[in-house]
Order: sequence, then C-alpha cells, then structure tokens
Amino acid sequence: MNARLPDDLRFGAIALAVSDLERSIDYYQRRLGMELLARDGSRATLGADGRRLLELEERRGAARDPDAADLFHFALRVPSRPALARQLARLMATDTRLTGASDHGVSEALYLRDPDGHGIEFYRDRPRDTWYRDGRVHMGTTALDLEKLLGERPASAGDEAALDPGTVIGHVHLETVDLGRAKAFYVDRLGLDVTAERPGATFMSKGGYHHHVAVNTWGGRTRPAQDDRGRIGMLWFEIELPDPSGLAALAVDFGAPVNAGQPLVVTDPNGLAIRFVAPE
Repeated sequence: MNARLPDDLRFGAIALAVSDLERSIDYYQRRLGMELLARDGSRATLGADGRRLLELEERRGAARDPDAADLFHFALRVPSRPALARQLARLMATDTRLTGASDHGVSEALYLRDPDGHGIEFYRDRPRDTWYRDGRVHMGTTALDLEKLLGERPASAGDEAALDPGTVIGHVHLETVDLGRAKAFYVDRLGLDVTAERPGATFMSKGGYHHHVAVNTWGGRTRPAQDDRGRIGMLWFEIELPDPSGLAALAVDFGAPVNAGQPLVVTDPNGLAIRFVAPE
C-alpha cells in the first residue's frame, strides 16, 4: 500500500553525527550563516529565521564507514538567484571551499562538504514551467558561471548577512547499497513518482517537483547503515505531514504504533532512518 504523503512535501530537519561539535557549530554559523537555536551538552540545533534545519550530535572518536549507506548531500533551497549569489559571496568571504558548482537546468547549485565530510548543496530553483520537456522533467549538469552569479548579489547585502530567512531543506540525496530496493521503497511504499533516472541513480518526488529524494550507488556502498556511537554519518531526515491524521494513516500503512506528539520512525531498505512528524 502506498503511504499517504502530501503532494506539497516538506522536510523538517536533518540530523548528523559529528566528531567535534564546536567545530561544526562554527562551520555552520560562521561559514554558512545558520543561527544556533539550541544547545544541550553534546547536541545542537541550527536553522534559519527560527526554523530548524539541522540537528548535530557529537560523537568524539567516531569515524565514517566508507562501505555503509549514508547521506550523499542534503540540499538547502534559497528563494531566489540573488539569495544564492549572496550565499556564494559569504562562502567566498569566509574562504569556504566549494566542491562543485552546477547548472542543472531545473536549478543552479553550489556544493560543499562540512568538516566531517557531510555533503551540502545550496540551490535555487528555476520557474517550474521550465523544468519540463515533452511532459518529462529534464535535468542536466553543466558548469555554473560563478562570476555571472555573483553579479546578481544584492548591493545592500553584506558578507556577514545571516542565511536567507526563506531557506528550507528542498531535497535529500542518499547513497544506497541496492538501487532497486531503494526505488521500490520510495516509490511503492512511500508513493513518490520517478522524475528522472541516470546510470546508478533515481530521482523521485511528489506533486511534480523535480526531486524530493534521490538515491544513487555511485560510491560503491556495500552494506546498509547501522547506527552506533562509533559512526559518523546521517542519523535521520525528517518529513513533515500536515496533520496527525496523516501521521496515523502512515503508521497503519507501516504497521507501526504512533504515540501522540512523537515522530514515526521508519527505516528504508538501506538502513537510513526517516522521521515523520505532524503538528499536534
């Protein structure tokens, strides 16, 4: 049975295990412009305009497992091209290294990695009516002209400006072990639609978006994720449902109990955790 996900799919926060919390807070605050919303011992919550985007959990001495399924990147969508230009200016001013910059046709994107190697994308969407050709989403990859992008930076925006208040998590891209099983889960169980396929990768969404979730096997991962205190990696990502009834229906689909005010946690076939939440 397909899960009952809304066409206007929205993400909550994403949680990452990091090796040095102070270093990570500095990176996300000073270099990316996130605000520190809360801190409690080995955990911290960061975001934009009071909205949770990122939860960090410190695991001293932990290490990455290069063979286990994990996050490829989480993608922060800014509301406009000038906002993306301002973000690029901030990254340059703080000497933050980019790992890539691409024009995907549907969007323009900047790529980077945090101190623990977690992949991050900043992007802005082009108008939705430009995404489709012959009724299908067309995504490509060409080099993004950074100099031209910088030319659209608002004259009044300083390099120390905070992360744009309209920033949200626009999609998540996962590294998986078994592409077929991952696709079956996200399409057949969660009800996403395939929007594009590439060798070793599948892109899926709700409501005609270019993609909310992507999965790939490009990194040659050989085993599912298995969380333990010695692991650096993604802990979970969060999908917001509009109301408790939707959460209850989803729980029925998965044969899982739901306690009032608590998230429903589901693990995909590659061991990656999804938290479903709804307002009380």
